[in-house]
Amino acid sequence: MSDSLRAPEEPGPSDFANPLTSREVQRASVWIGMVVAVALIWMLTQPLLLIIGGIVFAALLDGGVRLLGKILPAPRGIRLAIVAVLVVLFVMGFMYLAGSQLAGQAQALRAVVESQVTRIMGYGHQYGLIPADQNAADLGKQLVGSVGKVTAWVGSALGALSSLAMIVVIGLFVAIEPRLYERGIAWMLPMDKRADFYRTSDKMGHTLRRLMAGRLVGMGVEGLFVGVALSIIGVPMAPLLGVLTGLLAFLPNIGSIVSGALIVLVGFSAGTNIGIGAIIVYVAVQTFDGYVVVPMVARRAVDLAPALVLGCQLLLGALFGILGLALADPIVCMIKVLLEEKSELAAEAEAEA
Repeated sequence: MSDSLRAPEEPGPSDFANPLTSREVQRASVWIGMVVAVALIWMLTQPLLLIIGGIVFAALLDGGVRLLGKILPAPRGIRLAIVAVLVVLFVMGFMYLAGSQLAGQAQALRAVVESQVTRIMGYGHQYGLIPADQNAADLGKQLVGSVGKVTAWVGSALGALSSLAMIVVIGLFVAIEPRLYERGIAWMLPMDKRADFYRTSDKMGHTLRRLMAGRLVGMGVEGLFVGVALSIIGVPMAPLLGVLTGLLAFLPNIGSIVSGALIVLVGFSAGTNIGIGAIIVYVAVQTFDGYVVVPMVARRAVDLAPALVLGCQLLLGALFGILGLALADPIVCMIKVLLEEKSELAAEAEAEA
């Protein structure tokens, strides 16, 4: 057949010079990239949570360094070393002074809680509120399952210690020179987006420091007040309950519910009057923390809706276990700041146009 009789050639699907083919390949690449990114994030959730935990710990250290800088005009490295040493000394001193006493009380607390739960189960069986074939162990499993799975890598003592060690190491490295990592992330962004990134990063850091400051103050206030007040009214194991209340205060909403249940159970184990007094102490401490401490320290900078935080705690706890539950509040805080800054930047760009 003569060349003059052949149909004119058109670009095929393998010819990327065709604008249509090139555009479709780019669209497909975007969708494939998004699917791969989501899959990688899901598979790497545990390391990502450890990194976020390290950033949160770095924010705590950075807040201490900035606070110390107001009274000690020393280089940042020296102030960070002082803050780290003080933290280590506090933890070691606390464990040395109260460790043996609290360890003994922990065994007694477990026995008291088990007996009180069994007693409540008995009332439930008597009045038909709980099925007769359900015992306290089954109820405990249901409660744990409703909060979320505790993965083996966090649930075991070795996994918890290794995870905590990684969080501390990452936090120390970030706190030593935070601008280094900030510039590294900004380097991967277009030049015209870097100023917006620095602005958002500064706002995130400020808000996270305020949030963590509020958590620390709340932990100290709740733990101290609960321990002292329960000791005054005669609740058994008051020091241990104060320590647990302080530690659980790091988990807003859920932590207060768990600590309140422990306080009430132990209080009523010593008598009705002491149990009522324990309820009054718990309500008073939570009211003081919610209406005085939190507004003074963190709410003006964070302003997170309690229902939003609780919902995210339940979701992240169900998906990722204890670490997801503990980091739900900081994650929501950073996402909220990111969305607010994006909205403000869009409004500014629209106003300039």
